[in-house]
Amino acid sequence: MLAVIGLVAGVVIGVLVEPTVPAVLQPYLPIAVVAALDALFGAVRARLDGVFDDRVFVVSFVFNVLIAALIVFLGDQLGVGSQLSTAVVVVLGIRIFSNAAAIRRHVFKA
Repeated sequence: MLAVIGLVAGVVIGVLVEPTVPAVLQPYLPIAVVAALDALFGAVRARLDGVFDDRVFVVSFVFNVLIAALIVFLGDQLGVGSQLSTAVVVVLGIRIFSNAAAIRRHVFKA
């Protein structure tokens, strides 16, 4: 319940404050959001499977975001940033949909 309260508080603060993202970091924000969603869906699936561990979630969350941002950064340095961004989004998207399917099976038993 504390996590839900924190999530709602964070969304409300973000809407009220309207933070700006520096131009240097803007290419990495969508990738970070997709990586964070992957960790979140993985945590929900783990919770439904009965194997959720908060430490694993935090490490997975931070690690996914950092690795995804690093891959995009390296792609930018090599001049293939958009291709690597697409690759990261595809891989994480597949994981998100896989976890969403598992969650659906748990919730709806179908």
